Amino acid sequence: MSCPVCGGKQVGKVGVTQFYCWNCYVEFNDRQEIFEVAEDGTLMAFEDDFFDPIPETELSPQAGV
Repeated sequence: MSCPVCGGKQVGKVGVTQFYCWNCYVEFNDRQEIFEVAEDGTLMAFEDDFFDPIPETELSPQAGV
């Protein structure tokens, strides 16, 4: 599993379908919805005008094989 924002591989599972990227500090789910984690721990919709999601085919562990 890779982060849909930065493509990093340092991703941990924080829930049944929730994941956290240690590179860019965002949380995302299996539907590729992305959230920023607020100081109080709440999740806020990730909004970045310069964000261009990595295509799901490139996130697959089989990509490039």
